[in-house]
Amino acid sequence: MALFGAGAIKGLMVTLGYIRRKPFTTQYPEDKLEQSPRFRGNTFVWYEERCTGCATCAKGCPLGIIRIVTHPEPHSQVGSDYHVDVFDIDTGRCMFCALCVEVCPYDALHMGGDFEQASYGREDMVISVEDLKAMPKKPRTQFRPQMEMIGHTGKDELEEHEAGRWSL
Repeated sequence: MALFGAGAIKGLMVTLGYIRRKPFTTQYPEDKLEQSPRFRGNTFVWYEERCTGCATCAKGCPLGIIRIVTHPEPHSQVGSDYHVDVFDIDTGRCMFCALCVEVCPYDALHMGGDFEQASYGREDMVISVEDLKAMPKKPRTQFRPQMEMIGHTGKDELEEHEAGRWSL
């Protein structure tokens, strides 16, 4: 019986120690914590000018949730370019592994930092090409250490020539 009382008193002392401390809870909607520049949110940043429609990101996705439809456009000097008609990302099934970002050879796709994209229906969780064009161009620095070298923290918008691997 003496062992039970000693353990209860030790537990009570720990509790009393925490009662005297200042709480460290963040009141979420009003106060938001500072995110790391490498934080992967559930949005994507897509630079249409850098995208060639090669569908490497769709091939690199382990779940196959990226759908790309292109058509060739004649180009006067190089033969033809591909115009992207459909670029859909189903974020309802995405595990945000960023493999699509890593395999993109032209640095057209980046992870965004927004995480407040809740919706009531699965059809609202598909990011279309129009949504990607309208999203703010604030890429995160994951897989892109050169962005950290120029001082990018993910808060400011970057132009397409600043977001590439070979932009320095």
